Amino acid sequence: MREYSVPPLVESPLKTNTTDLLLEQAAKPSNPALFSVRSGDTWTPITATEFLKDVQALAKGFAASGIKVGDRVGIMARTRYEWTLVDFALWYTGAVSVPIYETSSPAQVAWILSDSGAVGVVVEAARHENIVRQAANEEDLDAVRDVWQIDGPGLDDLRAAGATVSDEELEVRRSTATLEDTATIIYTSGTTGRPKGCELTHGNFVNLSRNAAAAQPEVAREGAQTIMFLPLAHVFARFISVLCVAAGSTVAHTPDVKGLLPDLQSFRPDFILVVPRVFEKVYNSSMLKAEDGGKGKIFHAGAATAIAWSKAQETGKVPLSLKIKHAVFDKLLYGKIRDAMGGRVKFAISGGAPLGERLGHFFHGIGVVVLEGYGLTETTAPISVNTPQLIKIGTVGAPLPGNAVKIADDGEILTKGVSVMKGYYNRPDLTEANFEDGWFRTGDIGQLDSDGFLKITGRKKEIIVTASGKNVIPAVMEDSIRADAIVSQCVVVGDQKPFISALITIDEEALPGWLERHKLPATTTVAEAAQTEQLQSEIQALVDRANKTVSQAEAIKVFRVVPSDFTEASGHLTPSLKIKRAQVLKDFSAVVDDIYSGQKV
Repeated sequence: MREYSVPPLVESPLKTNTTDLLLEQAAKPSNPALFSVRSGDTWTPITATEFLKDVQALAKGFAASGIKVGDRVGIMARTRYEWTLVDFALWYTGAVSVPIYETSSPAQVAWILSDSGAVGVVVEAARHENIVRQAANEEDLDAVRDVWQIDGPGLDDLRAAGATVSDEELEVRRSTATLEDTATIIYTSGTTGRPKGCELTHGNFVNLSRNAAAAQPEVAREGAQTIMFLPLAHVFARFISVLCVAAGSTVAHTPDVKGLLPDLQSFRPDFILVVPRVFEKVYNSSMLKAEDGGKGKIFHAGAATAIAWSKAQETGKVPLSLKIKHAVFDKLLYGKIRDAMGGRVKFAISGGAPLGERLGHFFHGIGVVVLEGYGLTETTAPISVNTPQLIKIGTVGAPLPGNAVKIADDGEILTKGVSVMKGYYNRPDLTEANFEDGWFRTGDIGQLDSDGFLKITGRKKEIIVTASGKNVIPAVMEDSIRADAIVSQCVVVGDQKPFISALITIDEEALPGWLERHKLPATTTVAEAAQTEQLQSEIQALVDRANKTVSQAEAIKVFRVVPSDFTEASGHLTPSLKIKRAQVLKDFSAVVDDIYSGQKV
């Protein structure tokens, strides 16, 4: 199959915008709890009407502070309730929110604020405000008039200032935006140059949320609970937050993954949003706990049984002996893993990077239904997703209602529909280059089966996607490290890996002078020099410099100096001297494997 489309289940009037999703929940007699905030050892629910009231108070404050309809305002904070509160307040006042990763460097913050033309920023804490101030020193950010701090008096100041704004004025602002208007500009890694801003509309969020909720009523529904721990600056977490408002589900937040397991156990969510790295941590921690307790054999046997049971169930034929083994391990092992996740998790929505069939079958086998999906920032997250009605592990499901997928002649995945962005902000050239007859070019390679289920088989672009779903542009750091004379080539590694690393080669022509300056024997080989403390320290300094240009999540954690250079003769460079990344990774797979074996970074 080359093309598959699914008609929308829900269509919204043009005058609708994202705030209408909140108003609908607040108008319900049930007044569902949309959020839950931790208070000591307990969780305090925040109903739709309570959330709406605070959204309105902050929105009035933004209006009183001079934020106009259409103005862009940045949000730079960890995952917390106030992130979404500010997001909806900005929409309520007619503004456009611009998320910024809280780990971003001053240079990244400067670019995003400058390119978007932001007039203000809401930050979490003093450290984030300091980064914004540093950014202002690096770039002309005269347009940024205000910085409000969540942990400081910023939000209370906004609430107080808003007392002068009438309900009528606020309603005019709220109702100005339509489905076609920009709701947010999310900056995403490009193949070259600086990050580009994806303009996502109110229609993207409203129509995608309503259709996703209609397609999966068992997952996001009124009364269901989830806990958010992924960065809300990422489109995946952002969309799920809006989806939960549309569906009346309750969202809790935890800003630190280190505290995730205790929070899962105390909040007890019904479904969770994950990236593959989280599944890997749950699996590995369970395995290590079992091995430390002398029950390693039981764990491995149980894991094999779970995978075998899942695969057998997928075919519709589970042998009786396997059913019995599965039931035994459910008592011995699977129930304990589910308890570690809170005991009530029935569904896990997975995205950001490919999960892999092994983990998919394992978690399905222990009783957690994994709904793997696929999307990009440009598509408001999900283009397609598996549903509880039909799951094909190893695929990313069929298009959501209102979306379509087409496979181009070269295998590239093209898409159009309710999820696809308006375009790249201030970049009509990029917008034109990435759309073909109304279809958006994803840059990924895939296949459609007879049921319209999509399978990702490769990536045309060279953006690295880590196991945690973080997009990384390798060229930025590679160019920085390669700028030093002693370095010949640098290849950043980390696709579907837990952290970023690098393979670095030494310029053999520059080596003799380097040896002389460091009073080392002229006969020292590249391999021998690579082991010296002097060269290791020098390369580390180059890596540290390169890391300053990116966020912490994109930074190189480990590097290896390989003894042979990457050249055209060796088959690692093209005639135009571009790196053949796939060939390097293939030929130096043993080095890469050594980097990631047993490393905990």
